[in-house]
Amino acid sequence: MQALKKTQEHAWLQQLVGEWRGEGSCSMGPGQPEQSWTVEESVRAIGEVWVQCESHGHMPDGSPSVMLITLGYDPDKQRFTGTFVGSMMTYLWVYEGSLDPGGRVLTLDAQGPSMACDGTLAKYQDIVEFRDADERSLSSQIQLPDGTWHQFMTTRYRRER
Repeated sequence: MQALKKTQEHAWLQQLVGEWRGEGSCSMGPGQPEQSWTVEESVRAIGEVWVQCESHGHMPDGSPSVMLITLGYDPDKQRFTGTFVGSMMTYLWVYEGSLDPGGRVLTLDAQGPSMACDGTLAKYQDIVEFRDADERSLSSQIQLPDGTWHQFMTTRYRRER
């Protein structure tokens, strides 16, 4: 194996480490009621090049939810990489993404089950944006058949410690 070389992208991921509390909302489409929730998130470093985000909350129907995100950076691909799993679904989401030029917004691309529930796949993006060291957001959007993006979920996080 080659010697591990940390990059500024690896350092960027480390700012996620900590205890967070989030408040989120989503709207799955026109005519659908908006749903909201709170979530507790613990982000741990896995060495100096990976982070693991573990969230605990409740679904809109009150059932408990657990979500795990792993994020790293692959210098050979020059892309962020990661995965997402949630206790409310059986699909393993695989991320690839990049930072904006200002270094505040990480856009993670993924492919997953279409909201049409017809067995097709759709393109998604999860977008992590730092407002400052103790406040960030996570937004999710889906690419519609006409090529436009529809944001359906946003969670705002505040660092607890």
